[in-house]
Amino acid sequence: MKLSKLIVVVAFVAAVAVCGVAFSGQTAGSEFLVPFPAHHVMGNIYFVGSKSLGIYLITTPQGHILVNAGLAESVPGIQESVAKLGFKFSDIKILLISHAHYDHDAGAARIKELTGAKYMVMDADVPVVESGGKEDFFYGDRNDQRYPAAHVERVLHDGDTVTLGETMLTARLTAGHTKGCTTWTMKVQDGGKGYDVVIVGSPNVNEGYKLVSNAAYPQIAGDYERMFQVLRSLHCDVFLGAHGGYYGMEAKYARLKDGGANPFIDPDGYKNYVNERETAFQAELAKQRAASR
Repeated sequence: MKLSKLIVVVAFVAAVAVCGVAFSGQTAGSEFLVPFPAHHVMGNIYFVGSKSLGIYLITTPQGHILVNAGLAESVPGIQESVAKLGFKFSDIKILLISHAHYDHDAGAARIKELTGAKYMVMDADVPVVESGGKEDFFYGDRNDQRYPAAHVERVLHDGDTVTLGETMLTARLTAGHTKGCTTWTMKVQDGGKGYDVVIVGSPNVNEGYKLVSNAAYPQIAGDYERMFQVLRSLHCDVFLGAHGGYYGMEAKYARLKDGGANPFIDPDGYKNYVNERETAFQAELAKQRAASR
């Protein structure tokens, strides 16, 4: 191989090592910013994210709740999506996140600046968001995972509720992916019927995560196991998540134009996703335990 080609290959591999493996099975970098049409999900829930990132506007007459902040560069796209749906970005009163990784919380500081929204975060993720990612157990020493720090107005604990008007969300601690990873649940009314909504935080084991003998996060495997117990215990009619890929967002959106049953009602899809992710976790745990003997 010629020297020039070797240099190109080495540079490419190095770039992948830095940027491409942080979120195994997910897109990275600028691909998080690929636009996707804003759309109505059900009841007072609207999708305002990108092709990859699950960001949701929950509307009320008293103002709105935003679930997930995306990247810092995501904020203009979120603003545009909110406006296209006929709502005011400035009416966002509460900001929530699924977990403290840069693709879900890096835009928080800017959103707070623009709206004055109160930022509410699960207790174990608060040090991470308030340090701009420096306190993350895995990515803390990586500059490419840093972002503007944002102050948290309310520290949440497992089972806490967040209420605005007549809308209430419940924060369920589903730790493992991060120490404060949060799955949000709520009830919505649509067409005269009630539905249970679950916005999954993340059940994924990122590439490089140590599930065995992890000095920075000794209880990580146990937290994942408890997380799957929680997810299995939840009744889910409407399945959403921190990434659209969790719940097949693109395919379901395409079915909206058919005018049939709401495609986001997918209890079986939720169960299948949780089972598949638990199987993947158990396989990785067994692999790491075998390697540590």
